[in-house]
Amino acid sequence: MTTDGIWQEIETLLREFDELGISESVDFDKYYLYSLITHSTAIEGSTLTENETQLLFDEGVTAKGKPLVFHLMNEDLRKAYELAKEDAKHETAITPDFLQTLNSAVMRTTGSIHNVMAGSFDSSKGEFRLCGVTAGVGGKSYMDFHKVPDKVAELCKICQSQAKKVSTMREKYEISYNAHLNLVTIHPWVDGNGRTARLLMNYIQFLYGLFPAKIFKEDRAEYIIALQKSQSDGDNGPFLNFMAEQLKKSLSIEIDKFKASQNKGFSFLF
Repeated sequence: MTTDGIWQEIETLLREFDELGISESVDFDKYYLYSLITHSTAIEGSTLTENETQLLFDEGVTAKGKPLVFHLMNEDLRKAYELAKEDAKHETAITPDFLQTLNSAVMRTTGSIHNVMAGSFDSSKGEFRLCGVTAGVGGKSYMDFHKVPDKVAELCKICQSQAKKVSTMREKYEISYNAHLNLVTIHPWVDGNGRTARLLMNYIQFLYGLFPAKIFKEDRAEYIIALQKSQSDGDNGPFLNFMAEQLKKSLSIEIDKFKASQNKGFSFLF
C-alpha cells in the first residue's frame, strides 16, 4: 500500500475512534499509557507484561522472578510521561534543557556517574555523554560526543520552527516521528536514548492533542531496521512509513477491543 493509502486508512480509523468515544471510556488514557510504557521498556529488554506493569503501578506489586531493574525502568518511564503530559499542558518549549530533563526522569534510578577521559558526567541527571557509544558489540558507532550539544540545539530549533508551519494531522504526526528519528541518530546519552526519543515523539503528539503512537515490542526488529535504513540512506521515508503502520495497528487494536467489550452480553444467575 502507498504511504498516502496508509494515511487515508489512519484518518478513517481516527474518525471511528472518535465516533465510538473510546477515549472517553473510564481510565482509557491511564491504561493505554501503561501499555505504551510497557512496550517502550520491552524494546530495551524489559520482560514485564502489560498485566505485570499494571499491578506494579496500581498495587505496587512486583513480578515474581523478574529483575528489579525492569521494574525501575517502568516506574521511571511512568514518571517521565507524567512530567511530559504536564509540560504539554503548559506548552513547554522543546529545548536542550527540556530534553535533558526528560532523559533525567527516564534514567532517574538506573543512571549513574561515569568517569571517562574527557571528564565525569551523571547519566541519572540527563547529562550528555562525554564518550563514544556503539550499538552493541561490533555495532555502529554514534556521533562524536563533541558534536552532541550543537546537534541537539539544532534539533530543538527545527522542532520549534516546524511546529509553526504545520496544519494537517499527518504533518503533525510526521514532525513527531522526525524528532524521534533525529534524536536517536544524535544519541546524546549513554543510555535511555530510545525511551527518551519515543517520549519526545509522544510529547509532541500530546502538544497537538493527537492519539499517542505506540511502537509494539513484537515489531522491535522492524523498528530497528527502519531506523537504520533511514539513518544510512539519509532518507526519513522508511521510518515514517514504519511509524504510520504502527499508528494504524494501534488504532485498529483499540477499536477492535472496544467493539468486543461492547458486544459482550450479560448472563444472570438465579
